[in-house]
Amino acid sequence: MDPGAPPPTATFQRDRRPGSSSRGLVRSLAVGRQALIDSFNEPVALCDASGRTLLVNPAFASRIGPAGTALVAGEDAYRAFRAALSCGVGHIRGDAALGAPAGQVTLLAEEAFLVRLASTELDLGATSPSATATPLVAAAPFAMARIEGGDILHGPLRDANLALARLLDGPPADGACLADLMTAASISEVSSAIANPPGRSLLGPIEVSMRGERGAVAQLYLSVAPGTALAYLIDISDQKAVQLQLAQRNKMEAVGQLAGGVAHDFNNLLTAIRLRTEDVLIRHPLGDPAYESLSEIRETVGRAAELVKKLLTFSRKATVQRDTLDLVEALGELEVLLRRLLREDMRLITDYGRDLPPVRLDRSLFENAIMNLVVNARDAIRSTGKGGQVLLAARRVSPDEARRLGLTEPAAADLALIEVIDDGPGMTPEVLASVFDPFFTTKPVGEGTGLGLATVYGAVKQAGGAVIAQSTLGEGARFRIFLPAFSPPPRLEGPAPAPRQPPRGRDLSGQGLILLVEDEVLVRGITARLLRARGYEVLEAGDGDEALALVREHSGRIDLLISDVVMPGMDGPALLAASREYLHQAPVLFISGYAEAEFSDLLEGAPEVSFLPKPLDIKTLAEEVKRRLEERRGDA
Repeated sequence: MDPGAPPPTATFQRDRRPGSSSRGLVRSLAVGRQALIDSFNEPVALCDASGRTLLVNPAFASRIGPAGTALVAGEDAYRAFRAALSCGVGHIRGDAALGAPAGQVTLLAEEAFLVRLASTELDLGATSPSATATPLVAAAPFAMARIEGGDILHGPLRDANLALARLLDGPPADGACLADLMTAASISEVSSAIANPPGRSLLGPIEVSMRGERGAVAQLYLSVAPGTALAYLIDISDQKAVQLQLAQRNKMEAVGQLAGGVAHDFNNLLTAIRLRTEDVLIRHPLGDPAYESLSEIRETVGRAAELVKKLLTFSRKATVQRDTLDLVEALGELEVLLRRLLREDMRLITDYGRDLPPVRLDRSLFENAIMNLVVNARDAIRSTGKGGQVLLAARRVSPDEARRLGLTEPAAADLALIEVIDDGPGMTPEVLASVFDPFFTTKPVGEGTGLGLATVYGAVKQAGGAVIAQSTLGEGARFRIFLPAFSPPPRLEGPAPAPRQPPRGRDLSGQGLILLVEDEVLVRGITARLLRARGYEVLEAGDGDEALALVREHSGRIDLLISDVVMPGMDGPALLAASREYLHQAPVLFISGYAEAEFSDLLEGAPEVSFLPKPLDIKTLAEEVKRRLEERRGDA
């Protein structure tokens, strides 16, 4: 033996690195590999690069040993494995002294080899690579074919197996080449990989898109040898679909964060404009030449506020008032309005299950989401120029059934499924991929904001649910909303809450010490001035830390705390938690155009806390301030 030769148990590999690309193929061999090994009559084993058997057929087990047995390897066997690495096939002449039988080694991947031992029925030393490929290719659980000639992309395919036919929705045509199976973009990718080989005989993985109706996506591996090559194609269509869903979810999260931040800043500007306008309107009443212009400004601010509200809903930053809903009752009440939204040549069909679970969500956001879906269905049907029908259905589904219907998020219990189905023209894959994006619309300019379905997505997500769109061009569209079932906690008997009293008369003036916390200077200045004009004493703070110092300084004297929710440093809820002992049960009024879900939970558990959304108008603010102060004096 050559002094530089490896010991008998040497590892038959080269360039083995952590995370090698061939590992994906090795893992794929685990699927159906017993059928591959058992398809041979002679002793056959699947080995790793160290020469240890991973899987054996009965003939191999009886001759050498069970799986996990190391091959008895000499220099000749070592060279056979090296030859398999370089050209795909190597031959073992055998070594009687070491007890190593003759055989053949075929490369499946850099860390996987098929070892066939000689038997009385087969002379492996005279077997050519092309002859050995037929049983291997036929039994492989993944798509596989042999390429003749030196042109990998355009050489004819031989010995294609059934897995390749399944990948292509049919067997390749006679004389077809690898380039015939893939899209033009994938051909370019493969050409680039061939032109820049990684310095080893196995190329891959290369992600390729296959031709055919299914449009399968596969990972291509190429085992290249002089004058021939083996092509392995592993179907990753399902994995790719999950990756695309995850990418879409991440994109929606990023867009939602951007939309929420923009809406917060925009709401502050709208609040300042609205309050300034109403302040000026007091001095320019009806009949004044400026009244009409000021009223138009106020109406424009109102329309802008609705747009911002939709952005907040999409971004899941809208503050919600959650209720426990009976879906049959809620949908039944909404049905009257939905029928009015449809044209005379359209029908609304309803189908509600009897065992629908209760759900916990904001009623107004839920109703808005269903209306948006029905309006979307109406507009889709209208684009065809003829009538149609919209189906609104609701039922209970189990977690397993939800997964079969397309839900990717895990579910621990039953869910409520709400479906809106139309028989309109359907959507192309490109439109379907962007259907929940804000400002995306297929309607003509001026007929839509592109926020209808975006708000559906945000409202459902904020309720802890999921929404899925499914459509095929020419076959209508189906939207599925999955909502978690709500199990109400046991009720504790207690006194019924006193009914809320409406504001008395039109007098909105009052007395009391109010601490106003707002980081936006314009909003804080005009709000404080308008409250002082109505008789209140107002302390101003620009952030939570400044407000906490004022609370401590005026401990027990503050009658009402008015605070923004999202501020630099200490936010509104954190300020409330730190100042409770100094407020002495004083009521708290939060104002914001942007609030996280945790703040919505705070509203449910703290009766002394109320909320007004931005942009504010002075009448609503003054009414709420007076009501809260009168309640405080009444309790005292």
